[in-house]
Amino acid sequence: MFLKETLKKIPRWMYMYYILIALWSGTTAMHIPDGYLSPVTCILMVLLVLPFWIRGVQRLREKMTARNIPLVALFAAFSFVVMMFNVPLPGGTTAHAVGGALAAIILGPEIATIAVSIALVIQALFFGDGGILAIGANCFNMAVVLPYISFAIYQAVSKNMPINSKRRIIGAAAGGWAGLTVAAFFAAVEFGVQPLLWHTADGTPLYAPYSLSVSIPAMVIPHALIASVVEGAVTALIVAYLMRANQPALEIINKTQITAETSSFARWRALWIGLAALVVITPLGLLAPGTAWGEWGAEELTNRGLSFIPKGLEQLSGLWSAPMPEYNVPAIGNANIGYILSAVVGILVIIGVAWLFSLLVTNGKKSFSEDVNSK
Repeated sequence: MFLKETLKKIPRWMYMYYILIALWSGTTAMHIPDGYLSPVTCILMVLLVLPFWIRGVQRLREKMTARNIPLVALFAAFSFVVMMFNVPLPGGTTAHAVGGALAAIILGPEIATIAVSIALVIQALFFGDGGILAIGANCFNMAVVLPYISFAIYQAVSKNMPINSKRRIIGAAAGGWAGLTVAAFFAAVEFGVQPLLWHTADGTPLYAPYSLSVSIPAMVIPHALIASVVEGAVTALIVAYLMRANQPALEIINKTQITAETSSFARWRALWIGLAALVVITPLGLLAPGTAWGEWGAEELTNRGLSFIPKGLEQLSGLWSAPMPEYNVPAIGNANIGYILSAVVGILVIIGVAWLFSLLVTNGKKSFSEDVNSK
């Protein structure tokens, strides 16, 4: 009882402060660059993710109107920004957050797939974070596997529980941990099968050079022991905050249709403010040295002791030249300002794309009564 009463006395701004700190502490993700996966693998991954995109569009049309679009834009922008925060991991690699588990818990995994996919596509096109050919694989891992696994576990733990039940916090933590860990496993398998399936006559890999015996422990262990733990903690912390400050947010998933009041700016003001605060402190993501595992370029692979550069990787790695590569604007001459500017540009583009996409999907209807009357 004492602990419960103490928690009630904690100001809301303090919850948000520690949420931001936890996000900076980071969880890992896995942006696969061009050249690590064969073109055949890339096509297969697009085919795998396509039904989830279609289902996401269907759910957008069923549950949302034009007045709910800011909610999709918020989670897409949130996912984009938290993925800019890199932190060091053992072995000289880095990590960053995704936000897919939280989006799934609030919006449902189908709509979360659309929100996170928008962020991933913008990252690849504008900032070169993740490959163009690898968009299908990256979306499958981070926008499908992560949200669906996280949501399934959250529901299993908290189903039929009161909105203020502590089991929701436990479910959020377990779901965030499991979702990211399983997503890392899928990415590791995608890396690891490349040398088995695509290689030269003498067995030299053409694309990702690391076998399953290397890729699986390299991806899964750091996630399971460090990254996924923090992902679960961050998701649980935000769910705990919403239980206290915005309980209707946790009931959105149970609604057949989302009302304009539920997605109003007033109800989500704290997260919008948190998003702005994250933009200001994004240069913290530059402090971590190194690159995430499996995101190395040809030169970095050589520096890490690889005696050869796979021919397919070398040919495809320069496929796309992003206008703001690695979230940098060389003309400015200041990495910190360039990083903040990249965050602002990315958020504006993502909000614009999410807005237009959702507007088209919902046919611009402002309420569900409009849809009924049209029939």
